[in-house]
Amino acid sequence: MTWREPVRVGVIDSGVHPAHPHIRAEALATGVAILRNGEVAAGNEATLDRLGHGTAVTAAIQEKALGAICVPVRVFHDALRASAVALVAAIDWCVAARVDLVNLSLGTTNAAHRPAIEAAVQRAVRAGVAVVAARQAGDEPCWPGSASGAIGVVVGADCARDGCFQLGDAFAASGEPRPIPGVPPRRNLVGISFAVANLTGLAARHCAELPLALAGADRIDVLRRRLADQAMANPASRSTIQKQPTAPTA
Repeated sequence: MTWREPVRVGVIDSGVHPAHPHIRAEALATGVAILRNGEVAAGNEATLDRLGHGTAVTAAIQEKALGAICVPVRVFHDALRASAVALVAAIDWCVAARVDLVNLSLGTTNAAHRPAIEAAVQRAVRAGVAVVAARQAGDEPCWPGSASGAIGVVVGADCARDGCFQLGDAFAASGEPRPIPGVPPRRNLVGISFAVANLTGLAARHCAELPLALAGADRIDVLRRRLADQAMANPASRSTIQKQPTAPTA
């Protein structure tokens, strides 16, 4: 028995460019843009990516979760910065849109935003929606990835792109994006954004196999256990954390 087919993944980022060769446009659902004040904008151009970050993140998710549908939720417009109000509104929109997972290859270290963001994560957990996000930026906790109930992710330096390590409550995944033919890996984008996306892709595979009867926090717990069962044995000393969050909120 499955949860629901296909699995739906909300990708809160800079949108997506459906014509990119790494994007399967047929596996995209209509999304929205969230403005800095939290207002929602719809329309054909609302989720068109002009920064490239969201497209690369979506490509990494689609590479691993072939049957998943990605729902772009654009919070980055002219730069990789968004307001906490927009971030909270985006998480709530994803919950209302009945996605299974929310990918946040971003975060904020500003503790002033913690209460509002943690409340949004708890609303998602009660709805059975898993929030996958960056756990730390340097030595500082990063939200929503450090929020209770979120699936926090760090970069695993030696982690294969199709695997993960468990580090306490968090998971380590590869920070490598989907390879670009002809472009040396060292010249491609790399870091925590793609560690989160790679872990989300793995989680989407498991979501497709979760029992229908699971709901709320129980569903998130089972998903977390299945990721842990898949995780490779690895000492914490072999992992590292990306020093700079790719996309902090204001």
